[in-house]
Amino acid sequence: MTPNPKQNINNVKLGKDVKIYDFVNLYGCSIDDNSKIGTFVEIQKNASVGKNCKISSHTFICEGVHIDDNVFVGHNVTFINDKIPKAVNDTGELQNEEDWSVVETFVRKGASIGSSATIMCGVTIGENSVVGAGSVVTKDVPPGKVVAGVPARILRDA
Repeated sequence: MTPNPKQNINNVKLGKDVKIYDFVNLYGCSIDDNSKIGTFVEIQKNASVGKNCKISSHTFICEGVHIDDNVFVGHNVTFINDKIPKAVNDTGELQNEEDWSVVETFVRKGASIGSSATIMCGVTIGENSVVGAGSVVTKDVPPGKVVAGVPARILRDA
């Protein structure tokens, strides 16, 4: 794949037949075969997207997020990787990588995340589960369950 001027792609491992739309920012991540990355998506270093995934527009996938195969991520989904974010360190200087630790998040095979959901760090979204649009996921989602709400709660089987 040849990046175009409407894409910022640096040090990215791309699988076969990955489709990347315009106005994306990808760096230091991996995206596996046949996945689609929508417009205005950012995927940061040390994040991974599996095979046959669809990442919809305006989504933010930060460092430490690992998405398995066959996952759907709706529009404007936000992942978070720090439980207590701060702008400055104890000496009052802007924080850098030495001042905090990434908290990883896992989205298992076949899961679907609805538009405008927020996924807090340190959770696992189980295989074939569904996160409702606008939900805030604060704890693990069991495999095969539908969750929704703020905070997200189990509604039923998927």
